[in-house]
Amino acid sequence: MTAAGRAHPGDLERATLDKAAAENFPVAPFFLPRAWRDDLMAVYGFARLVDDIGDGDLAPGGADARALGVPDGEAGDRLTLLDALEADLHRVFDPTGPAPRHPLLLRLEPTVRRRALTPEPFLGLIAANRQDQLVTRYETYDDLLAYCELSANPVGRLVLAVTGTATPERIRRSDAICTALQIVEHLQDVAEDLGRDRIYLPAADMKRFHVQEADLAAPTAGASVRALVAFQAQRALDLLDEGAPLVGSVRGRLRLLLAGFVAGGRAAVRAIADAGHDVLPGPPKPGTLRLLREAGTTLRGKG
Repeated sequence: MTAAGRAHPGDLERATLDKAAAENFPVAPFFLPRAWRDDLMAVYGFARLVDDIGDGDLAPGGADARALGVPDGEAGDRLTLLDALEADLHRVFDPTGPAPRHPLLLRLEPTVRRRALTPEPFLGLIAANRQDQLVTRYETYDDLLAYCELSANPVGRLVLAVTGTATPERIRRSDAICTALQIVEHLQDVAEDLGRDRIYLPAADMKRFHVQEADLAAPTAGASVRALVAFQAQRALDLLDEGAPLVGSVRGRLRLLLAGFVAGGRAAVRAIADAGHDVLPGPPKPGTLRLLREAGTTLRGKG
């Protein structure tokens, strides 16, 4: 057995949780209460694991597959891994059955109990990644929104559930923010996604702006691609504006966290604009100063 095959459970957790620092938004910043940070990181660990399975980004060596009980011969089958992850998730929600197998789901189990979380948001994230294996193009913007309902919105709903602040209106605002963040991430990753044979720019909009798939494979974006990216970026910005009142509906440190989500999305949109909406050479990323300015604007309730 290789060294990777003998990976300690703590190594599997760290390899996934360390990715939090690279996200567009704060996952569990230092200013939150310790109990919130622990539970938010547990939720993040699951979300990151399911995305890594769906994207084929698990650490080499097959340790995650073995932790989920997947035989070595099937460790490269993403749908099989997602099925095994769903089975392990059901163990999290069954207190009378066997314990979860993967260390990240073991970590999630006490969070689920403490916060009375339900399976639906977690199942949505798995469904989104199953869809990624089967659907690689989206015909309309509404089709893309339906995908974001599975891939992004559950995360915001889980944040509200962990912090005990969920209401129907807050969930609606949170969904708008999370969908916006997903659209922004798709814009940042156009080239990377194309390398995986995925396009998250709606085909109807590509046709409207006279963009062909081959245009997305160029080293830099032409005028038509830039116009399409600018159009999608404005959609994301409008969604962020729709969701921003969520920040003012809460108080204390949670308000800072939610402002960070909105500010991260707005700053990323500004960075894309600063790059002339040319996302093909690589994802434009905002600097710390831009993030702080956007956070201040969001906290003051200004767009």
